[in-house]
Amino acid sequence: MYYSHFGLNQAPFKITPNTEFFFSGGNRGPILAALTYAITHGEGIVKVTGEVGSGKTMLCHMLQARLPAHIESVYIANPSVSPEEILRAIAFELQIATARDASRLEVMQLLQEFLLKRYAAGKRVVVFVEESQSMPLATLEEIRLLSNLETGSDKLLQIVLFGQPELDGNLRQPNIRQLRERITHSFRLEPLSPGEIHEYLMFRLRAAGYRGPELFSSSVVSTIAKASCGLSRRVNLIADKALLAAFSENTHTIRGRHVAAAVRDSEFSRDASGHEVRRYLWAAGLVAAGAALGIGFYGLAQHKATTPASLPPQADAAVTRSPEKEKSTAIPTSPRTEPVAAAPAAPTPPEPAAPHDAATPPPESVATASAAAGDKLVASAPALAPPMAIAAEPAAGAPHPAATAPTLNRRSPSRMAKRSDDALEARMAATSDWLASEAPGTVSIQVLSSPNSEQLKRHLKVISKSIEMNKIFVYRTVAKEKPSLTVLYGSFSDKRMAREALKALPAPLQNYRPILRTVKGIQGEIEQHEQSEPIAPVSSREAG
Repeated sequence: MYYSHFGLNQAPFKITPNTEFFFSGGNRGPILAALTYAITHGEGIVKVTGEVGSGKTMLCHMLQARLPAHIESVYIANPSVSPEEILRAIAFELQIATARDASRLEVMQLLQEFLLKRYAAGKRVVVFVEESQSMPLATLEEIRLLSNLETGSDKLLQIVLFGQPELDGNLRQPNIRQLRERITHSFRLEPLSPGEIHEYLMFRLRAAGYRGPELFSSSVVSTIAKASCGLSRRVNLIADKALLAAFSENTHTIRGRHVAAAVRDSEFSRDASGHEVRRYLWAAGLVAAGAALGIGFYGLAQHKATTPASLPPQADAAVTRSPEKEKSTAIPTSPRTEPVAAAPAAPTPPEPAAPHDAATPPPESVATASAAAGDKLVASAPALAPPMAIAAEPAAGAPHPAATAPTLNRRSPSRMAKRSDDALEARMAATSDWLASEAPGTVSIQVLSSPNSEQLKRHLKVISKSIEMNKIFVYRTVAKEKPSLTVLYGSFSDKRMAREALKALPAPLQNYRPILRTVKGIQGEIEQHEQSEPIAPVSSREAG
C-alpha cells in the first residue's frame, strides 16, 4: 500500500521469516556461524532459546539454507506429541515407509537402518525442533534416546532444540537431567538494543529497495525500542504500521505520534508487557508537557530579561555574565526544536523532538491517521526531504548550530533551499551536531581528505552509491598547512565494531588507507586549528 510512496519494491517488515531479510546484527550472525559449526563438527544436542518474536524461526530457516549439501535437515514445527508420534514424524519427514500399526521399536529400528545408510553415503542428518518448550517431558526423553544412535565414532543424528525460555525450566526437572547433560552447545537470542534496532530498521528498508535518507530518527527509534522490548517481530509490526500512518498523512517523516498509533493498534500492547508500553507512553506525555511548560517559562524569562524597564537591580550581574558561564547555564536549543512561531519565514516547519510528538494527540488508529496534518506537511515540505535540510548550515569556524538557532529565522526560504541542496554543506552541519552529541570514545573511520571542495563534492556523489550518505561526516581542518576537508564514515560505540566496518568498506575506499578516529581526537584537532589562525575557506581552485 505504501511501497511506491517510500520507493520500496517489497514489504520491508513482514513477520513471515524471509532469509533475504536476515539481520546479522544483535549477535545473530555469530550465533548462526556457531550453530553451523556445531552441527557440522559437533556431537550431542544443541539448544537455542529466546523470547517470543526474537528471531528463532528466522535463524532456523537460515540454518537450513546455509548448511552444506551433505547435511539433510528435518523440520518439526509442532512437537507437542507423544514419544511414539515424534518418531513417526521424523520417519515421515525422512520419507521412511512405516506400517500404520508398527510399534515404537520397529520405527526406531527402521530409522537407525536409514541413518546408517546415509552415513555410509557420506551424508549427515539433523533434526530441527521448533517450540520445544511445549514438548512433553516423555517426548524430550525420547529425543535423548534418539541421540544414542551412533557408530563407533560419530553420531548418526544431530538434534537442535529451538524454544522459549520455559524450555530451560523444563530441562531443570530432575527426571530430565540425562537430556540436559547431552546438550553440548547452548545459545540465547537476546533482545535488540536501541542502536541495533536502528541498524535493523535501515537494513530491512534497504533490503526492500529503499534508497532515501533515514526515516527513523534516534528519538523515534528509542520509542520503538521501549515499546517493542527489543523483539524483532514487534519491531516489524510497529515499523510497518508507523509507515502506514505516515503514508496516510502523505509525509515521509516518521514521528512519535505514528509510532504511538502503531503501538496502540498492536495486540501485544494489551498484554502484561503492553502495560509497560502504555506506562512509558503516558510518562513520555508528562515529560513532553513538562518540557513545553519549561520552554514557555524560559521564553517569558528571556523576554523579561531583554526588556530594560523590567530588569531588576540585581539583573546587571546576570546580563554581564561571561560567555563561558552563559553557555554552560543556558537551555540548549536546536534549529530542529525551535518553536514554529519563532520562524515564520522558514519554508518547512521544524521537526519537533520526540517529547512533543508524544504529547501531541495521536490518531485513534493507524487506519484513521489525520489527513489534515498530512495536508499541512504536503503544502510545506518537499517529498523525501532529508532531515538535515531544515537545519542551519554553519559557516567555517562558526559555533555549533545549537548556539545560533535565531540565525535560522532570519534566513530567506530561497537561501535555505539553496543551502539544503548542497550535500557537502549538509554533511558538515550534520557533523557539527554529531560531534556535539556523541561520547568522546565514539569511533569513526577517516576515509579521505581533500583541499578542493568541488572535487570533494564529486567524491561524495560517487561514495554515496556504495555507502549510506547519512553516515558520512565532513569537517574543516588544515593538512600540510593548507585548508582541507576531512571525510569520516560511521559512528561506532567501540573499536571492534569500527574495525569490522573498516574491513567491509568497498575496495575503492580501501585504496585511501582509511584509519580509525575517536570523537575526542577529532574535537581536539578542530579546537587546535580554531585556536590558531583562522582557516580560510576552501576554494574550488585549490588543487591537491
